[in-house]
Amino acid sequence: MKKLVLDFESILTERLVDERFPLIQVLLGPRQIGKTTTTLHWAEKNFSKDSFIFATAEDSGGIASWIENLWQDAVTDSKVKILIIDEIQKIENWSETIKKLWDRGQKDKSKYLKILLLGSSSLKIQMGLSESLTGRFELIRAHHWDYTTSNSLQKMNLETYLNFGGYPGSYPFISEPNRWKNYIADSIIDTVIGKDILQVANVKSPALLKQAFYILSSLPAHEISYNKILGQLQDRGNTDLIKYYLDLFEGSYLIKPIFKFSKTVLRTRSSSPKIILMSPALSCFHKMGQIDSSYLGHVLESCVGADLIRAGFDLYYWREGKFEVDFVFEYKNKIIAIEVKSGKKKNAKGLDEFKKIYPTAETIYVTFENYLMFSKDVLAFLKRLI
Repeated sequence: MKKLVLDFESILTERLVDERFPLIQVLLGPRQIGKTTTTLHWAEKNFSKDSFIFATAEDSGGIASWIENLWQDAVTDSKVKILIIDEIQKIENWSETIKKLWDRGQKDKSKYLKILLLGSSSLKIQMGLSESLTGRFELIRAHHWDYTTSNSLQKMNLETYLNFGGYPGSYPFISEPNRWKNYIADSIIDTVIGKDILQVANVKSPALLKQAFYILSSLPAHEISYNKILGQLQDRGNTDLIKYYLDLFEGSYLIKPIFKFSKTVLRTRSSSPKIILMSPALSCFHKMGQIDSSYLGHVLESCVGADLIRAGFDLYYWREGKFEVDFVFEYKNKIIAIEVKSGKKKNAKGLDEFKKIYPTAETIYVTFENYLMFSKDVLAFLKRLI
């Protein structure tokens, strides 16, 4: 494999190399996408060996004083410019300790250090940030491997990506579908649910949470009914339970629900969501490469949605009666409507109806043929067409 060069490296450089006194930087993203490997590679490329400290809280014993000792070693060594701590969530009260030491560095610049924190439990880290570090940090968001990255580093074609893509650790097992499925189910999904969600959130039935994920993961780019999903679960509850589960899956970088586009905010928020899986592997692990063209079309649509979300757009879908548009968002003060087409025939009825209601909207097709160009640079793709 080539050396990892992922999308967050340039941001690390802008904030932690170019800026003199940056805020605490916190790198968040899904498990098993190369955050640690890429960060260490970036540090070695931008700092001399004696000017940065890279430590993992795996070795801390969970004790907050480990951070204080690490910090003291760093500030007493005049060569050290940056302290990088991985798996920070494994230390009890880590955010309070970081806050105390960071504030000390703000009062006395001789004790100032550039700080980068990362870890594998995003929900737990986010909780610590909101509790203690308000106003002291910036987030850097890492993402699942998109098609462009997978194609560049693994020479993966689009069909293979739509069946197996997103988690690079699983790529060596693609030729063994059952082994690949077990890796995704055991090393990714069960770990995220068991460690990232259940250790942080109040979930009465872990088995029900897992069952809900398996149901939702089989519905990429589908509009769902809360009541219908609830009816498939082997337990009683109400629709608020499904909404709560979706919030947990979103915070863990598994699923992003998007809602109906409307100028009426109340109507938008009360609509049934469309399910966007943030990685094709999450839609396909139970299929083991046995995907028909219809399902593959939904996976492609979900990938387009994930790409737009990663590009920073507030994403919606649109439906009025039998007419629908896959994705709607605002860009440069314009409404953009995107239809994803996996077949050769393009049905423009939904876009035509949407244009009647929003005549100034720009309409775009994304297809198998132009998806490579789209996914490589979403903003550049839009600029060419708008």
